[in-house]
Amino acid sequence: MSPARPSPFGSFPSGGFPSGSFPVACAVPPHILERIARHGSEPQRTWALATLMRDSSHRAIRAHDSLLRALGDGDEPTAPAEAPRPRRTVADAVGLEKLPGVTVRSEGNGPVEDPAVNEAYEGLGATYDFYATVLGRDSIDDAGMSLVASVHYGDHYDNAFWDGEQMVFGDGDGELFNRFTLSLDVIGHELTHGVTEHEASLAYVQQSGALNESISDVFGSLVRQYGRRQSAQQADWLIGQELLADSVQGVALRSMKAPGTAYDDPVLGADPQPARMSDYVHTATDNGGVHINSGIPNRAFYLAALALGGHAWEKAGPIWYASLRATRIQENVSFRTFAAITARQAEELFGAEERRVVSEAWREVEVIR
Repeated sequence: MSPARPSPFGSFPSGGFPSGSFPVACAVPPHILERIARHGSEPQRTWALATLMRDSSHRAIRAHDSLLRALGDGDEPTAPAEAPRPRRTVADAVGLEKLPGVTVRSEGNGPVEDPAVNEAYEGLGATYDFYATVLGRDSIDDAGMSLVASVHYGDHYDNAFWDGEQMVFGDGDGELFNRFTLSLDVIGHELTHGVTEHEASLAYVQQSGALNESISDVFGSLVRQYGRRQSAQQADWLIGQELLADSVQGVALRSMKAPGTAYDDPVLGADPQPARMSDYVHTATDNGGVHINSGIPNRAFYLAALALGGHAWEKAGPIWYASLRATRIQENVSFRTFAAITARQAEELFGAEERRVVSEAWREVEVIR
């Protein structure tokens, strides 16, 4: 591989491209984009750097929005009077960065010629249906929140994100990443960041931040499994399988079943996710490795779901959902504390045997002894 050319955006600091300290819910984690910015082709590097810069801006906006939500005015959302149903709107950003763009499909309208529009529409609907049918939740805020998505955001934008109000999808660069509407589990992942915002004040740093990311992976995967009616045994437990272009040596962005094995590519690098606490990655980047160390609770959920048997959304999913909503969760919750909460919820919802199974899953990833 030829040496990387100097970046037109300047040099990188020794600790990596700054990830910031605010919660930004993006599909592709910064460590992958940073790697591309160092080892990709000149166009790939430019696109990755531009994506990182945009994500940093989104991060600042979301920090402001999170602060406003934390201050609040004490008012509770008012549930809609009519029967719960999705309220979807998909807009076309036409390659610009002004949101939401031009509305191209609304709730109840039929498919259009643009596959990205239809994929976004169906992905929003599948996620809503999962939360409503399986968990009895009415949209992101549990009060009928409208689901809005914008497609064709930016130029070669290598990401998708939830900005606190809507979903935004880039088209990818066509060389390393495909369009981001292709992956249902990524759509479910990003929308679950919205659910987490409304249910828990998880600080987006270190272990609590990794739990935030893991919870999104858990329910993103369950949205896909539910849509396919797959058992825990049948599911592949991959996140973002459809996003990697054919040229990339890998199968997905992450593997919940086997963290650290999703990809090993000359440009993207090797998947850095650990599968157990003895391999926990201590880093100052990526808000303390929130997209990296999420592999540990991801595997714990996979192990619990597999041992509980049947469909993962029947027992494991409700246990994790009830744990997310538990008032005992603090913003800086640790893996160990969350593990204890899931064990208690397992017994409260199902019984002593389920508690034992959940505890054993956390024990296998070395979170508890």
